[in-house]
Amino acid sequence: MKPSEHLTVRGPEDILGFIPHSLGYWPAGSLVAMTLHGNRLGATLRLDLPGPETLSDPRDYADSVLGYLQADGDADGALLACFTNDGWMEPPGTYRGLLDALQSVLGAAGMPVRDAWYVGDAFWRDAYCTEPSCCPSPGRSVQAIRDSMLNAEMVFRGSSVGPAPEDGAHPPPTLSGEDRTAILAYEETWAEQLDRRRGSRDQFGQLMVQWEALLANVPGQVLPVNEVAYLRASLRVPAWRDAVLVMAAAGQAAALAGAAKFGIFDAGCILAPVGPALLGFAPSGPASGAGGAGWEPAGPGIPGIPGYGEVLLGLEPVVPAWHTLNSLDAVLEQLTACGGQAGAAALTGRGWIAWCRGRGSYAAAYLGRALEEEPGYRLAELMLELVRRGNLCGWAARKEAAWRKFEPDAA
Repeated sequence: MKPSEHLTVRGPEDILGFIPHSLGYWPAGSLVAMTLHGNRLGATLRLDLPGPETLSDPRDYADSVLGYLQADGDADGALLACFTNDGWMEPPGTYRGLLDALQSVLGAAGMPVRDAWYVGDAFWRDAYCTEPSCCPSPGRSVQAIRDSMLNAEMVFRGSSVGPAPEDGAHPPPTLSGEDRTAILAYEETWAEQLDRRRGSRDQFGQLMVQWEALLANVPGQVLPVNEVAYLRASLRVPAWRDAVLVMAAAGQAAALAGAAKFGIFDAGCILAPVGPALLGFAPSGPASGAGGAGWEPAGPGIPGIPGYGEVLLGLEPVVPAWHTLNSLDAVLEQLTACGGQAGAAALTGRGWIAWCRGRGSYAAAYLGRALEEEPGYRLAELMLELVRRGNLCGWAARKEAAWRKFEPDAA
């Protein structure tokens, strides 16, 4: 997350108070590194604190931290915070060698460490200060961080700090037994109809129009059960699921061109498209400009139209349609409630969006839940491998493209 340019940092409490808002949760057992552009905060990185074997020689770990932070090409400094209760109450502390290694590696790369802190459940203190008059043991109360001016400003802007991903952050919405039964029944009916139309250009075009119209506005209300069922059924077709993700980030043209490139259309599939009327389905004919009889999808390699791989890795477009991705995340949240293969598809989509936002911990949590719903779900497996290897989404690695929880002019 990038901080709003109107946030004012007055001291360490403000910086430490911003971190949970940046991550979405209060970290534990974590190293948090933040880049600096002069006196301005840049990007935020969270990593698990290393174990004893790595701490005995932390140079490789420090090099990894540098590799991530160098994605912020304008960074000229760094701040570090160790969120842990272990081994820091009495100097030099368990992690002093790690901090020294980071100071050396980052300093040599032109990102000197300006400050570093230890933060526990009850106390926090400067990692380098040993003067009892200004840094008495065990430290200052963590409540000073929670009461900081910047924390209050973030709350005023609508930000909240939730549970950590591993503690079950963002559980699926709760449904009544009646709604759950209805959704699953409708879903099977829609799935049976859609399965016969997997090769239909008209059905694909109609579906893209429906999803695009839905995502044009951030959903402010719960979707009717029949719409939820239809959308869940559409995600059970892998090619359509991928097209929805690509369309949300890069537009309908990219989704259509990629579908044509992968050869998903069958000229012999002439069944009329189907869909709920409330989603804008046009029963009198195919969707104009998308799935109509005269529609010819753009061919591969057309300048300005990125491929599926480039979009899913965050390499293209230069800046994704974050408003639409935010809307998609909200819709997918509603589609996870009934689990199953469709729930796994929705959770995988949410995991991909979290990864695009640079929130690897949330991405891993969503993808893990997807594999619990549908063991062996291939896209979730592939995405989880990327996350566990520490690969950054291309958009998250570029300042001009990175997701912002709040727009710069938020007030």
